[in-house]
Amino acid sequence: MSFTEVLGFIMLFGMVAVIFIGFPISFTLLFLAIIFGGIGLGWDQTFNLAYLQIWGTMKDEIFPAVPLFIFMGYMTEQAGLMERLFGALRSLLATLRGSLYLAVILTATIFAMATGIVGAAVTVLGIMAGPMMIKAGYDARLSAGAIAAGGTLGILIPPSVMLVVMGPTMGIPVNLLYSAAFGPGFLLAALYVAYALIRSFLNPKLGPAMTDDERQAAYHAMTTEEVGAPVRVLGLVCLVVITYVILDVVLSQAGIPRLAFTVGRLDISIIGLALASLSALPYNRNAYFRAVVLGIAPLSALIGFTLGTIVGGLATPTEAASCGAFGAALLALVYGRLDLKSATNAARGTMITSAMVLFLAVASTVFGAIFTKLGTANLITDSLLAIPLGDWWKLGLIMFIFFLLGWPFEWPVIILVFLPIVLPVVEKLQLGLSKLDLLLWFGALTAVNMQTAFLSPPVAMSAYYLRNVVPQWSLLTIYRGMMDYMAIQVLVLILMLMFPAIALWLPHLVR
Repeated sequence: MSFTEVLGFIMLFGMVAVIFIGFPISFTLLFLAIIFGGIGLGWDQTFNLAYLQIWGTMKDEIFPAVPLFIFMGYMTEQAGLMERLFGALRSLLATLRGSLYLAVILTATIFAMATGIVGAAVTVLGIMAGPMMIKAGYDARLSAGAIAAGGTLGILIPPSVMLVVMGPTMGIPVNLLYSAAFGPGFLLAALYVAYALIRSFLNPKLGPAMTDDERQAAYHAMTTEEVGAPVRVLGLVCLVVITYVILDVVLSQAGIPRLAFTVGRLDISIIGLALASLSALPYNRNAYFRAVVLGIAPLSALIGFTLGTIVGGLATPTEAASCGAFGAALLALVYGRLDLKSATNAARGTMITSAMVLFLAVASTVFGAIFTKLGTANLITDSLLAIPLGDWWKLGLIMFIFFLLGWPFEWPVIILVFLPIVLPVVEKLQLGLSKLDLLLWFGALTAVNMQTAFLSPPVAMSAYYLRNVVPQWSLLTIYRGMMDYMAIQVLVLILMLMFPAIALWLPHLVR
């Protein structure tokens, strides 16, 4: 082992030790890279390498999507769309046992497609659902786990900021990585729902159904809310558009003639549009139906437009993110929630989160480049390849290492520092998949693995977000609740290893 390779190991272990002490990750990576690079490679080569890496990261056309998606998330939060969505689902599901669990997880799943910000989702869900669950007599452990686990879906289900960062790191298109994450994300959400409902069915005390008085109160709260004409028109337009898209797909699959007319580059089915327009009748006549639509349809339309254009390859992530950010601001304006305070809060949150992610991306790129130049990355790669294990076992070993790293570290460190180290090993695995499929599958596996980092102590940021807004639940109760749902995450990870089609069916469909 050469002197530079030894320096690389010291730099890597030094990074782990310093981060454990509590130093900021970005400054730690940059400082260690420059110091050890200067010692091992010379100061001129180190600064030239750092300059090239920083410049290359700044020129990457994907990274502008990060602040745009973050702004979209904060603006939808400021617009109160999550509260409307939760209220609509809570009222719809009131007759079921465990209805609040179901409403929390479904709200988190839908809202995850509007924002990749875990902290905001867990916090808002905790504020809305926590006191309600306590008052309804729901089990504290199961309730805390549902909120914390549901809130973390934003890191996995597109438009996840983590996937935007992971795409360029792995050298694969972000739209295909997005499509590979949908299957695991929805499977995870479905298992969360199944677990909560089964527990509530077996033991009704864990999640009692709403009483008649509570249902009437929820119904009254929804139907008596005053909304202006712009909000009603927006809800009607979104309802007709969503209904039209669904009907158009159904009619096309059934082979019914479309009888279309052309507007610009769009062929609009006359039959589909006529049938979709019928949804205006119950919307205008039934206050409850209208309240449910206003809670679900606008956010669903925004998500469908933003993610649909990305997955379908109609727009780049940056283009779609800019439209999504504008759409979120427009929704806030129509709902009457766009004022100076909400705009300032969204802008401040966007700047803080974006600065953290992007500065960490730059620092990690410099650290990784110098670590590779010292020769240590190649040594680790060769050592992993030389392990006398089959390729499936090597992949399992990498996933296990990532799982362990998720306990002390958050996802940016693992994605930007450790992922590039093992990527050459993954590319050489012979698992019966093409190179692109292998990388997409591995990316989806890593994304699910990284989601466990938000539920695994001692970091487990979801626990601290939830504890701040629901002080009635102890940290131990929250941890115990999260462990139940983390077991489901591990189960999904195992299922994905056994059945790669869970992640690959949608990329094959859109390619």
